[in-house]
Amino acid sequence: MKEQQTPVTIRPSENPVTQISNAEAAPSVASRPTDRTRGFVERFALVGAWAVLIAVFSVLKPDTFPTADNFGTIFGSQAVLAVLALALIIPMTAGDYDLSVAFTLTLSAMITALLNVQHGWPIVPSMLLALLAGAAVGFVNGAIVTFFRIESIIVTLGTGTFIGGVVLWMSDSNTISGVAPGLVEWVIVKQLFGVPMGFYYALLLGAVMLYVFEFTPVGRRLLIVGRSRSVAKLSGINVTRSRIGSFVWAGLLSAVAGILYTGISGSADPSSGIQLLLPAFAAAFLGATTIMPGRFNPVGTLIAVYFLITGITGLQMLGSDSFVQNLFYGGALVLAVAISQVVRGRKAAWGVG
Repeated sequence: MKEQQTPVTIRPSENPVTQISNAEAAPSVASRPTDRTRGFVERFALVGAWAVLIAVFSVLKPDTFPTADNFGTIFGSQAVLAVLALALIIPMTAGDYDLSVAFTLTLSAMITALLNVQHGWPIVPSMLLALLAGAAVGFVNGAIVTFFRIESIIVTLGTGTFIGGVVLWMSDSNTISGVAPGLVEWVIVKQLFGVPMGFYYALLLGAVMLYVFEFTPVGRRLLIVGRSRSVAKLSGINVTRSRIGSFVWAGLLSAVAGILYTGISGSADPSSGIQLLLPAFAAAFLGATTIMPGRFNPVGTLIAVYFLITGITGLQMLGSDSFVQNLFYGGALVLAVAISQVVRGRKAAWGVG
């Protein structure tokens, strides 16, 4: 006679599979706060470093650094660099580098000054022609890069050098001064809360770019193109058009930076923009380590610009030599590239976009 088998009931808490699953899940659940904390620190570390920098220099130079006049100068004087760095991150988002932006800035400034001062053009048509020239430079860059499939860094280095020669020819290697006072007034003389209007133009541009990058199909397509051109093509995105468009916008905004430069200085120098190329790249890469780590983003770029200039201003007030500026920008660029690469590698390993 067979023995009657008693059914075995396994409680959920005793189920070995459930126990293993729970054991595996426990660390991930426990690690979520840590991941959030790490993400928060990565996003706002540069902001915190900026605050620390301000506090340190305020303690060391309490009579000169933490003043309204000093901060007004810091914010207002760097509008040109801020706009140039914003121009730079557009093709960088699409995976290209534009070394001609600084030369385009100089070209725009020189066209504005020459037409207004030597040829008697009103300031508005002079500015419009300068903007058109900047967009044309961007289109030529994009067309050569995409049609001939040459690396963007090589093409833009060549076109930038060519533009530099054109500017020297146009100006006869002279500084053109005496630009219409109206431009100077609306860039540097007029102020809001003690800060020149140029700062607010850069801020407005950054807000518009943030909206385009995050909330429009154009911005999302540009991001996809930068991450993987093959995936972008499979998704039906016109990669060539997106890349050329990014160069055109970079050229246009570089021309805006040139107009701002003319408004701030009241003149155009044939070598004015070249010295801004390294700081612009430093700000772009440093900005990619904050707010949206691993991505070139307008907010991070603006924060990086003013973090860098705050450090340089403080060091100059402490009596540092002029070469410290090159050390600061060069060191910031190398460090920012290293950090951004680490962040991008980590996100790729995690599968995070």
